[in-house]
Amino acid sequence: MSLEDEARRLDADDPLPTLRGEFLVPPAPGGAYGEAAYFAGNSLGLQPRGVADRLREELDDWARLAVEGHTQARRPWVDYHELLRDPAARLVGALPHEVVAMNTLTVNLHLMMASFYRPEGRRTRIVIEDSAFPSDSYAVASQAVHHGLDPAETVVRLTPRPGEDTLRTEDVLARLEREGDTVALLLLGGVNYLTGQLMDMAAITKAGRAAGAAVGWDLAHAAGNVPLRLHDWDVDFAAWCTYKYLNSGPGAVAGCFVHERHVRDASVPRLAGWWGTEPSVRFRMEPGISPPASADAWQLSNPPIMALAPVLVSLEIFDRVGMGALRAKSERLTGYLASRLASLGGAQVITPADPAARGAQLSLRVADADAGGLVRRLAERHGVVADARKPDVVRFAPVPLYCTFHDCHRAAEALSDLVGGPA
Repeated sequence: MSLEDEARRLDADDPLPTLRGEFLVPPAPGGAYGEAAYFAGNSLGLQPRGVADRLREELDDWARLAVEGHTQARRPWVDYHELLRDPAARLVGALPHEVVAMNTLTVNLHLMMASFYRPEGRRTRIVIEDSAFPSDSYAVASQAVHHGLDPAETVVRLTPRPGEDTLRTEDVLARLEREGDTVALLLLGGVNYLTGQLMDMAAITKAGRAAGAAVGWDLAHAAGNVPLRLHDWDVDFAAWCTYKYLNSGPGAVAGCFVHERHVRDASVPRLAGWWGTEPSVRFRMEPGISPPASADAWQLSNPPIMALAPVLVSLEIFDRVGMGALRAKSERLTGYLASRLASLGGAQVITPADPAARGAQLSLRVADADAGGLVRRLAERHGVVADARKPDVVRFAPVPLYCTFHDCHRAAEALSDLVGGPA
């Protein structure tokens, strides 16, 4: 049996058949197949086929009802965000009143830091990973400046051991044990965007809170990728975007989690806006705010319906399939691709080998330090879509909703052709 036949057999026998037909897959004019083998879902997920119809429904309601759509649309706009609450809570392991869909990721991180970053005395530092997504680095530095602090002294960047690419949990815990009394906020990526490392969120959260710090997580690469239990882990707050693994479209509305011990605490400071008051008093137009005992209290503006509709479609898919089944399929796909790349010459996988320590991602460091050029050649010659993180990392995300074992076979064969070595 050829390697290609074996990949097709794995697809045919897999316990979770691909849902590829529910997504719009780009064509692959440069390859031997009609559709792309799409591995850039950790940057922008594919469009669910149901999105266009859902948007047309909202546009039709707007055309027919105008302002009355707020209360008379088939999904009334005034409380549209409520439709996302339960499925979002199930996705991240939260209680419904702990989550809200609003804003974009970095806006939500700033709103959370306005509430939970409270430097005082020795406890002023913000701990992030050295390879944090740049937006997180910008955000925490600007928060330090906002409080009159020097980012160079305030922001602590955790680095791997010499010669290693990923953080060791024991090193993070030891750092918190040694210096925890200086840490006001711990803000890490649940899955690192560059390496694909899945952090031990439960252990790190426990250690951070024991040290007296607030603990938040950027779940941009974790939500819809790995199972989460934010409430049980006692996380203070978290935020995530929805356009990567959640397939909700470029710049889609993000999600936010605030633990119930905070949403029920009226003393927690927060920035406020119109939609952060109780719905029962919102249209009295009074100057005083009455925030609800939920994550809704952090909302600012009324929900953007056209931007929420694709998120709702996506969450319906996740609810139907379930994160347990998706995670199991993800481990099978990623494991298969890892096995095919193990002997590849000219590139080194820097993502953890342990399936429990990675999400649906394999990052390769390429020998010629031309990640961008390699990604272009993969697409143009083979119809394989990955993404580059310059200068020398190429990322592949075998997203279980629409990627197949045959896609992984195509990626391995393409890499073998372009960088050398068996695959």
